[in-house]
This record gives sequence, structure tokens and C-alpha cells, in this order.
Amino acid sequence: MTTRKILIIDDSELVLEMARDPLEAAGFTVFTATNGMEANKIIFSQNKPDLIVIDVMMPMLDGTEKAKLLKEWDFSRNIPILLMSSKPEDELQRLVVESKVNGYIHKPFTPTGIVAEVEKVLVFSS
Repeated sequence: MTTRKILIIDDSELVLEMARDPLEAAGFTVFTATNGMEANKIIFSQNKPDLIVIDVMMPMLDGTEKAKLLKEWDFSRNIPILLMSSKPEDELQRLVVESKVNGYIHKPFTPTGIVAEVEKVLVFSS
């Protein structure tokens, strides 16, 4: 079985590191991007991710808008997406429905929590 590839998009290098480390320890190949344009270079390469985690509050193009765009493009339409934010749970649940994504990770997250959410979405989207 090939290693599952995860793309994390967040404008904070610290958050990227905190998310990457436990996912890599769990056996995932993790790519990171600090903005949507950087993410496109990964999404449209031979490293097309199996799942994308997007921070909601980012400069220029927020995570929900990026998720909506990814769902419109044929190449990325079927990639599962998790939103990531410190917004209240009820607002995150609303954004998941509006953005038509697969779920969310609430910040601050624990190492085991982020791995569990990623694994859950990958199992249900297989």
C-alpha cells in the first residue's frame, strides 16, 4: 500500500509544524503550503494529495473560498478536505456545510486528535 499524502495549508509555520510532525509519525507523507498559490503547485503535481487540510482564516483567499474553488476544479473535485480553525464549533459546522467539505479540525488540536480526524476522513472517503 502506498503512503497517503496530506497537504496542509496554513499561513503559520508553527501550525504547519505542529500538524506535520504527528501526521508524519503516523506514517503519512505531508506537504505544507503557506498560501493557496503555493498549494496549487503541490495539488497539480505528481504529488496530488489524498486529503487537504486548510486553515479557515488566511490572508488574500480564506480557506473556505479555497475549498470551494478546489471542489469546482475537475482535477481536485474528489480530494477530501478538512477545514482547520479556532472559530467556535457551531460556526465551523456551518462552514463545513457551506463549503461542502468533509469536516473540520478545531484549533488548538492535539497530535492524536489531528491524526484521528485525518484517518477518519480517509476511511470514509475511500
